[in-house]
Amino acid sequence: MIDCDVVVVGAGVAGLAAARTLQAAGQRAIVLEASNRIGGRAWTAFPPALDGTWFDMGAQWLHAAETNPLVPIAEAAGETLLNGDAIRTERTFRGARPANAAELADYAAAWDRFSAKADELLEPGRPDASLAAVARSLPDDPWALTVEAWEGPVIDAADADAISLRDWRANQLTGSNLVPEGGIGAFIQRRLGVGLEIRLGVPARRVRWDGPVAVVTNSGTLTAGHCIVTVSTGVLAEGTIAFEPVLPAETASAISALPMGLALKVVLRARGEDRLDLPAHCSLDQRLDRRGEALMVFQCWPYGRNYVQGWIGGSAAWELAREGDHAAGEFALATLRSMFGARVDRLFAPLPALVTHWEADPWVRGAYCYARPGQAGARAILGRPLGDGRLVFAGEACHERLAGTLGGAFESGVHAARVLLGEVS
Repeated sequence: MIDCDVVVVGAGVAGLAAARTLQAAGQRAIVLEASNRIGGRAWTAFPPALDGTWFDMGAQWLHAAETNPLVPIAEAAGETLLNGDAIRTERTFRGARPANAAELADYAAAWDRFSAKADELLEPGRPDASLAAVARSLPDDPWALTVEAWEGPVIDAADADAISLRDWRANQLTGSNLVPEGGIGAFIQRRLGVGLEIRLGVPARRVRWDGPVAVVTNSGTLTAGHCIVTVSTGVLAEGTIAFEPVLPAETASAISALPMGLALKVVLRARGEDRLDLPAHCSLDQRLDRRGEALMVFQCWPYGRNYVQGWIGGSAAWELAREGDHAAGEFALATLRSMFGARVDRLFAPLPALVTHWEADPWVRGAYCYARPGQAGARAILGRPLGDGRLVFAGEACHERLAGTLGGAFESGVHAARVLLGEVS
């Protein structure tokens, strides 16, 4: 006797997508979630420090909206989708002054120069390299290090020298970015979890997959024909879930090749009327002139609110997470001070209003994963079914074009379910 057709481990977007697909095909899927909420890294909170307004602690965009599978779901449900690109303005500084028109034009062109050099480095027959190889190949480009910082720590949540250039290129995002009004996490709660059999606060401790699947939890054991595991590679690498038999060496190596990056959101709340002469929903960055400088970018006064949100990733984010919230707040304040002077000291106090800590979440252990140089094939390896399809991994880590995104997680979950249904291989 078995308890269900499929046990899905993890109620993030990938797990919810897999369970929805299986349920639509008439299969009984039970979703086990270690935390006390669904959505995974899509989490809308209502922090008292921000007067209870909605705030996305993790994912905040529907990237590549024109092809993102979550957009049709939102549209069919009548969700209001805010176009982040349309409402955003941008400001770039060179030290304490705004970049001039000629510099901004050169900055805009630098992204194409960066991509062209990446394609040159990845020409057929050439081995993989690190993302950092691109800027090193553009020593006279004044904006190459800034583009590298955006594409590495800011977007991929890891330092450029740790990231596979081939994997980065395959997963570069195009298209527009949309935000469901009220937050992405709240949207996931409303639209993806309804009607599913989800057991919260029930972490999977062991998965036996050498015959009929048995998933052992603190609340008992569930048996099934198949298991889809959607937890992060950070959780997998920690050994939080034991697998019996142990995972094949190739799968274990793929997990090691896809470590978790980290990005911190650091929120500073204005205590006065000064808005730094910036419009609402203003994206703020500055040019880097030396390798090793950390780039913190800001979203200022989002939706007309009274705070700025700094974003920093990679090794700088890990260091600030270790040093504590006050250090993160001071770093954000120092970055703003370099652009706007002492007025920011009067504006933002006490420090900080809020800092996110995905590295401390035992069920996540980071923001999302990246592929190490030379390991661009690890995502496909991790997604391969094991044990004649009894065990399948899914999630953003397994997607080869939309890694690190909710859209990629959703498509990966759907694909894993379709594998079990015999619809795809």
